[in-house]
Amino acid sequence: MPRKAGPQTPKQKQAQKSALAKKVLDAALENSDQEGEEEHSRWEWIYETTLKNGKISTTKDRSKSQSEKKVGFVRRADGLECRIGDCVMLTAPGNNSDWVGMIKGFVGQDHDGDELAEFLWFSNEKEIHNKVKKRTDFLPNELYITVGIDESPIEAIKCKAIILTEKAFNSRFPAKKISRQDKEEYNRTFICRRGCNTGTTTYTEELNWDEIEHRTDEDIEKLIQKLTSETVSRKRGRKPGFKVVKRKKEDYHSEEDEDFEDDIVKTPRKKQKHSAITTPRKPKTPTKLLTPSHKRIVVKKPLEFTPLGTRILDADHVYSSPFQTARSRLHVASVPDTLPCREDEFASVYSHLEAAIYEGTGSCIYISGTPGTGKTATVREVVAQLNASVQAEELDDFIFVEINGMKVTDPHQSYSLLWEALKGDRVSPSHALDLLEREFNHPSPRRVPCVVLMDELDQLVTKNQSVMYNFFNWPGLRHSKLIVLAVANTMDLPERTLSNKISSRLGLTRITFPGYTHDQLMKIIQSRLLGVPGDIVEPDAIQFASRKVAAVSGDARRCLDICRRAVELAEAESQNIVPNTPSKSGKGEKISRSAGRVTIATIKRAINEATTSPLQLYLRGLPLAAKILLAALLVRTRRTGVAESVLGDVLDEARRMAKMDTGGKTSEFLLKDDAQRTKTASSTQVTKTARVLGMGLSAVDLMEAGIIGLEARKADRTGKIRLSIGDEDLKLAFKDDPEIKDLGFTV
Repeated sequence: MPRKAGPQTPKQKQAQKSALAKKVLDAALENSDQEGEEEHSRWEWIYETTLKNGKISTTKDRSKSQSEKKVGFVRRADGLECRIGDCVMLTAPGNNSDWVGMIKGFVGQDHDGDELAEFLWFSNEKEIHNKVKKRTDFLPNELYITVGIDESPIEAIKCKAIILTEKAFNSRFPAKKISRQDKEEYNRTFICRRGCNTGTTTYTEELNWDEIEHRTDEDIEKLIQKLTSETVSRKRGRKPGFKVVKRKKEDYHSEEDEDFEDDIVKTPRKKQKHSAITTPRKPKTPTKLLTPSHKRIVVKKPLEFTPLGTRILDADHVYSSPFQTARSRLHVASVPDTLPCREDEFASVYSHLEAAIYEGTGSCIYISGTPGTGKTATVREVVAQLNASVQAEELDDFIFVEINGMKVTDPHQSYSLLWEALKGDRVSPSHALDLLEREFNHPSPRRVPCVVLMDELDQLVTKNQSVMYNFFNWPGLRHSKLIVLAVANTMDLPERTLSNKISSRLGLTRITFPGYTHDQLMKIIQSRLLGVPGDIVEPDAIQFASRKVAAVSGDARRCLDICRRAVELAEAESQNIVPNTPSKSGKGEKISRSAGRVTIATIKRAINEATTSPLQLYLRGLPLAAKILLAALLVRTRRTGVAESVLGDVLDEARRMAKMDTGGKTSEFLLKDDAQRTKTASSTQVTKTARVLGMGLSAVDLMEAGIIGLEARKADRTGKIRLSIGDEDLKLAFKDDPEIKDLGFTV
């Protein structure tokens, strides 16, 4: 039998470990050498050699070259040879279409070890986003050479592309139907007649591709200078800076305006005689059956009608009274000509956004402020001004998409909306996320900057915060060109709700919109009412409404609603004074200045109506048990921070509130049982007094009224309960209630 080995000494164990580590290290070095040789063997580089007599030649041996400049390569897998100046077709994962570019030079390896090259890109007519300036004389397989340059891995090169003139292309493919043998060559053969700047959508004069030299670096630089000089507008060349472009009121448009504009009664304009619509003639009925040999086919035309002559009134005569004009201008959906009192914030957003579009880099801007401070309106106005700069050829084209957290049922639908804005395809959120990851992680030759307005940001927060992380992470990628404008109502939303990895990606670009002061609110209301005939709103009434709103929130929309309701009340008063059908002698007479004016008393009536809604009246008229239940639910939600609570915990909270009663009556009747209450109180008092044990019936009544949400367990203590109305409505209803105040409930 073999002799059993004894225990190893510490020196033997250390020597064994050292030998094992050396073997692992040698194996790793051997594998890395093999991988390096394998990577090096995939490409055979072509170098430029300068001879003694000054002539330049190329060689594939680097040791013989006196210069280390790479001018081409040979792919060993298929023998594809490409040099500087060659036109090639590239593809990338996740893209269905191929790109066409001209090799400008080789720049080395990226951080992943992939060999990169600079490409001068070609573009087809589908990639021209400006539909107004897009040419309509494009041909099949026609490309425009652009001034766009980007880096891409040479691994993405699919094959060589053939660029021809229109005459050469037609001579090579004279037939309309391409045979199967020629289909592959047809798909990589293109026509180039013009150059194009995709940013400004400007074209060069028609050029002859056969006369263009593009074999050396100098030739390509001359070509780029030629394209730049012929496609860049004379208006361009300025540095990014604040500039306000005056726009007409008809240029403003938003989704909120569509419903409001439909309600405006307009008389259409009469059609001119040169209109293309004429009375159709009756089609001739064939006298005999047409045989297949006849080329003419008679198609029965649909019935058409001759439009009636219509007319349109002047814009000043659309509204029949100054009250209607004032109400339309004070509507929150009405877009004014200018945005007063937000000049500094407008300039800040404009400068950051224009600089990001001008430089073609990604950026993230966080805009915060209380509701009604003009955040969304200012951003939309900035985008409108930038669009005007694009039309004036002073700025590159960009894509704008608005994602409102209140309008999407699921935050993940933001992926679908962004992908639809970029590509025009509507896909599922999961599929859109995969496509967006591929799109932003790979270079694209003709990517246009995209501006995303994420309004109501707090509604897009998910459990794992994946939506916010992706939208704030993509602008930091090198090739994304994504600009995110995040709008929220709270200044500390990233620090309070989002994790550190998301808040750190917001950067330092933060713009805060403070609440409006009473002077600013007065200026806003006066600018809306400027030009309204009759002077129906007194300046003191505007000042009173502005001071009331500024003391509470500084919400401009709240102030507009109050003033608009005051105009409606004044109009109703004027209708009681002025007869509905005036006589002929009184036709055209204006309403007297003393009748139907908006005064301070009218503003007070409008404010009282705003605070006495049907919901407020219902809450104030609830019995004591229901009031205590709602107050306890609100206190419990405020304490835990969770909207949903257990009914038993809410009832315990009601007990604690009853013990805090300063008057003592609530505690006497809520905390005693029926037997003790019968001895001390009459039967009439017992039936009118609420008990904690009987609050289940009040919970059921409130659930049927839609005030709370309750699990269908017949008011069991283990059931879940939550508030179905806003906290502000409940606080406003109980603010002046003496019974609730005695329980220690404070707003």
